Amino acid sequence: MATYIIRRLLLVPVLLFGVTILIFGMLQFLTPVERSALYVREIPKNERQINSIILRYGLDQPLYVQYWRWLTGTKDQLTGERNGGILFGDFGWSRTGSQPVANLIRTRFPNTLDLTLWALGPVILVGIWLGVQAAVHHNGFIDQAGRMFSIIGTSFPTFVFGLLVLMIFYANLQWFPPGRLSTAMTVVVRAASFKSYTSLLTIDSLLNGRFDVFIDALRHMILPILTLSYLSWAVFLRVTRSSMLETLRQEYVTTARAKGLPERDVIYKHARPNAMIPVITLAGFTVVGLMGGVVITETVFDYPGIGKAAAEAAQQLDVITVLGFALFNGFILIIANLVVDILYAVIDPRVRLS
Repeated sequence: MATYIIRRLLLVPVLLFGVTILIFGMLQFLTPVERSALYVREIPKNERQINSIILRYGLDQPLYVQYWRWLTGTKDQLTGERNGGILFGDFGWSRTGSQPVANLIRTRFPNTLDLTLWALGPVILVGIWLGVQAAVHHNGFIDQAGRMFSIIGTSFPTFVFGLLVLMIFYANLQWFPPGRLSTAMTVVVRAASFKSYTSLLTIDSLLNGRFDVFIDALRHMILPILTLSYLSWAVFLRVTRSSMLETLRQEYVTTARAKGLPERDVIYKHARPNAMIPVITLAGFTVVGLMGGVVITETVFDYPGIGKAAAEAAQQLDVITVLGFALFNGFILIIANLVVDILYAVIDPRVRLS
């Protein structure tokens, strides 16, 4: 097991190098003038200032020199200040956020992570349970209803379902509002007496003993979680059902039943664990999608996560910010793949022996 994990860990730097090469290659589609936006906070007033920036940061140098400086940073020959480079968290200046891209990610990511943590249970666990029930009751009423549910869910565009629940539960019933917090609770959170321990609003509200803030924050997340859950349940149901049906036909399952084991033990102790390999893959990519910011969902519900920030940057052609988010999402994807590979080995010993 340790050897397997070490092999996977050794692949991480290689994959990270590949991601940086890809992002840097995308930057080359921009002219040196456009790439100079990485290093300035205000638009240069004339061509002389632009040329000065290009020379100062080596944007006219060979590609390998530019790549190394982009990674490790450069030293300003005029001021002596050093730009950190992406290895030190310097992704450039966000024109839409009016702050460094790293600060924008640091500000928005806790909101997305908060939403992810609360959505994981409903999205994954309920989806797996629905798929198992559909497989166990193969061709029965539950299976037929599950298949109909899956077809409707996979064919429903995210923004349509989001707008539908927004009209029902906010416009008509006034139960669950969009956004992050109500105005009154925003005042409480921004007060000096409210301490930020984790930057996750729901957890910090509990640690501060402000259950009113916790309830308000949770109310604002109900509709995004419902939208993400419904559309994910359809996919999890189909994948889990298919994998479970294949597993239930295996000889070891027939043998377990022939030995007289209770049907519940056959399903949940023998069949379900072995049917989880494709489901784990789907769960891993689902987590990556959630943590990377669900752009449409956050935009529809005006939820201030990194998905909404990326959408705003794209709308205003803020390429530097968009590529910064792409680099951040690539890092999340690599880490998620590592976790999925390790979970494979935990569930199925044959994986780590191959």
